[in-house]
Amino acid sequence: MHWPEGLADLNPGATDEQLRALETFLGARLPSEFVECLKIHNGQKGMAGGLFDNSEFLSTETIADQWNVWRDLLDSGDFEGITSEPSQGVREDWWNRNWIPFTHNGGGDHYCLDLQPATGGMSGQVITMWHDMGERRIVAANFHAWLAGYLASIRAGKIEYSEDFGGLVNKDFVEP
Repeated sequence: MHWPEGLADLNPGATDEQLRALETFLGARLPSEFVECLKIHNGQKGMAGGLFDNSEFLSTETIADQWNVWRDLLDSGDFEGITSEPSQGVREDWWNRNWIPFTHNGGGDHYCLDLQPATGGMSGQVITMWHDMGERRIVAANFHAWLAGYLASIRAGKIEYSEDFGGLVNKDFVEP
């Protein structure tokens, strides 16, 4: 796959200071494999389309921004009385402070690190969090497994660059 704009859109690695600031802001310790990934590339600049399922890989600053949007909605009572339809191991919350978004599709949908799973889940599991649908699904046991699976899909030709989407997407969504 050749996508030079995507490579150019990756930020340099996050500094220890940026990572500490993010964890302090979130009030949570991030999984080590996720921290190691951010030390290589601190997300995307956001100019070249989505790296992960046409979703932007978030920088430490953008993770804090997105998390803050959801926290403000939670604190204002917007989700009061609303539950999700989670996989076993995911809380029934519409949104939870311990769900840390690391991708964003521009429409309020994320892949999140779940740092407070329900019974049967594992801290650090990767879940889907859609702004307008109640489904909350575990897609990987941890960030490393999620990233390895995504890279395997690229190598297998299941993910490709789409001019129409302006990013990497499942080839089933790409018109021939």
